[in-house]
Amino acid sequence: MLQPAQILPTFDGIAHGTQLQTFGCSRKQLAAAARTGAIRRIRTGVYALPHTSPAIVTAAEHGGALTCAAALRAHGVWVLPEPDGEIHVWMGSAGRKHHQRCVCVAHYSPGKLVLGTAPVTQALIHLYRCAGHEAFFAAYESAWNQRLIGAGDRARIRQELPPSAAWLLDLARGDAESGLESLLRLRLHVLGIRLDCQVEIDGVGRVDFVIGGRVILEADGKLNHEYSRRHKDLIRDAEASTRGYETLRFDYAMIVHDWDRVVSAIIAALARSRA
Repeated sequence: MLQPAQILPTFDGIAHGTQLQTFGCSRKQLAAAARTGAIRRIRTGVYALPHTSPAIVTAAEHGGALTCAAALRAHGVWVLPEPDGEIHVWMGSAGRKHHQRCVCVAHYSPGKLVLGTAPVTQALIHLYRCAGHEAFFAAYESAWNQRLIGAGDRARIRQELPPSAAWLLDLARGDAESGLESLLRLRLHVLGIRLDCQVEIDGVGRVDFVIGGRVILEADGKLNHEYSRRHKDLIRDAEASTRGYETLRFDYAMIVHDWDRVVSAIIAALARSRA
C-alpha cells in the first residue's frame, strides 16, 4: 500500500487529506505519518512533505495555491524579479482565507483550485494584474516559447485580460528565446522603433534583432560571460562588421536597470547607419 509521503509528490508536495484518501490512505495513516515526521500537517486536512517549498506551504496556510511570479518561475518561465517578497495566492473564485495576520496577496478568479502551484495560464493572468505590461509580456512569450501554453490557453488569457491588453497579445511571438529579448522588443516597440527578429545573416549566423537594416542588437543573459562564448561572440561581431553591420550587445543589468543608456546607444547607432 502506498504511503502518504509516496503520493504527495504527485501534488507538488502538498494536498488535502481527502485527495490522499482517494489513493487508499486512511486518516489513521495520515496521522501516523505526521507523528513520525514523514509528512507535515499544515492545517486541518492539509498535509505536505517536509521539504515542500516554503512559499507553497505559506500559500496553502493562507488557503490557496502559489501564483504570480513565484509560480511561473517554478514552472520554468522567465520572470522579472519581484519588487517585494510577498506571497501571491490563488484563492479560486470564493476561497476561504485562513491566515489572519499575513502579507499574502490574494487573487480571486475562476478555475478549479488546487493546492500547490497555480497552472501557468492562471499565474500569467494574475501576473498581469500585479506586475504590469513588461513583466507579463516577457513571461507570456517565455511560456509560449516553451510550449507551456497552447492556443486554447492564449485564447483564455485574451478573454480574461482587459481590452487594453490586446495590443500586448497581438505583439507577442512564440519564438522569443529569452525574456531579455522580449523586454527589449517591447520597449523599442513603444518607442516606435521597428525590429526584425531572429535574423539569419550569411557568415554570421542568427542574431536576435536587426534595426534599420544595418544595426544588430544582441541581448545577453546573466550567465553569458564564459570566455569561450565571449570569444565566439567577438568573432561573430567581426564577421558582421566586414559585412557592414554594427553590433550592439546589452546584458541583463543594462536592459533591466540602465535602459536610458541602452536607448541612447541604439539611437546613435541608427543615426550612423543612415549617414
